[in-house]
Amino acid sequence: MQKEVTIIGAGLVGSLLSIYLSKQGYRVSIYERRPDMRKQSMSAGRSINLALSDRGIAALEEVGIMDAIRTIAIPMHGRQLHHADGSSGYQAYGKEGQFINSVSRGELNRKLMDLAEQHHVAIHFNHKCEHIDWKKKEIHFTNTETNTKQTVQQTLIFGSDGAFSAARLSHQLQHDRFQYNQYYIDFGYKELTIPAGENQTFQIERNVLHIWPRGNYMLIALPNMDGSFTCTLFFPFEGDPSFASLDSPEKVRKFFNETFSNAAAMMPDLEKEFFSNATSSLVTVKCSPWIREDFFALIGDAAHAIVPFFGQGMNSGFEDCNVLNQLISKHNHDWKAIFNEYQLLRKPDGDAIATLALNNFIEMRDKVADPVFLLQKKIEAHFSTKHPEKWTPAYSLVTFSPNIRYSEALSRGLHQQQIMDEVMQLPEIEAKWNSEEVEQLMLNKIGG
Repeated sequence: MQKEVTIIGAGLVGSLLSIYLSKQGYRVSIYERRPDMRKQSMSAGRSINLALSDRGIAALEEVGIMDAIRTIAIPMHGRQLHHADGSSGYQAYGKEGQFINSVSRGELNRKLMDLAEQHHVAIHFNHKCEHIDWKKKEIHFTNTETNTKQTVQQTLIFGSDGAFSAARLSHQLQHDRFQYNQYYIDFGYKELTIPAGENQTFQIERNVLHIWPRGNYMLIALPNMDGSFTCTLFFPFEGDPSFASLDSPEKVRKFFNETFSNAAAMMPDLEKEFFSNATSSLVTVKCSPWIREDFFALIGDAAHAIVPFFGQGMNSGFEDCNVLNQLISKHNHDWKAIFNEYQLLRKPDGDAIATLALNNFIEMRDKVADPVFLLQKKIEAHFSTKHPEKWTPAYSLVTFSPNIRYSEALSRGLHQQQIMDEVMQLPEIEAKWNSEEVEQLMLNKIGG
């Protein structure tokens, strides 16, 4: 008999997970709180464009759907920095040929839903998870269209319903030793737009991630298929300047003209979007346990929500699916063994990428424009080119090394930073950055 599984949440991770499980022979049903986004126009201002990189790509390749996703992805080969003085600079990601991909969250979610249905997954929209009865293994839903109640009895359940997961809340409230921590940073984000030029042309360079770093805050822009750019302002909630202080259209336009002048010149709807698009918060969620015996697991943001500054939220969730799929085969559908090893492997990695993402915010908004930081990156790149087996830059460990766990990437990155702190203290390092003395010091410290 074909075993059934219920997934709560039809977002990116839930939709991909459903494809994996369907290919493993399960009959899959997804219950989603929202209406079917494929039948609605997407509301602006609620979603950061996503950066699909090697970990996420590996998961999509594993189920044979990456070719379909490439049709909605735009390669970004590096960062284009726009400095306050009007100058700009380019920083390549990784080595030649390495890049990340800009994808629209909405377009990707629609595509994954379509692909899930092609794999015979049933998606039930407008179903809000009210609570889960763990003894009876019953999920209680409310149909928000008809206001009717529905109970689904299931022996295998996944909670993939995001950072504010209803499935996690039910799990938490009925677990006597559940560990839970949520951490909000003092910065929010707002989505804005640089529209396409004539004939859907790109007004600025297409194949890069644009950053306007300004010390305590930043604006970024990622390309869309239609020639526009989705811009995201990461900005303090309080203080001056902040979302609180920019309280009139005149103040918004003046601030942008002075602070992000070349971007502001391409944003005709700035004032309207600033006040109509939501100001959203940024949260990190850590919790434990993720699992319940042999019949329930949290996955993706429901297990480990992170801030978006390493572009790894989606990629880490997709990697969850890939790891889980490998464990299904390894343990021959023994779900107690699968879930125990899944948690053992992924919990440390979820915690690690949360730390890495918070650290990368400081790098993106501040350090990318710092001459000392840029010199350090130049030294690292030079050393890594000469000794690739001994040194991989921290960004590449996370973004372009899907065979290296996030926890290992964090550990190696911290060790390498300790070495670089010592290197950067050398007298006249600016003049001898590529000298044999620096190379030998790094070799001695790294162990070789």
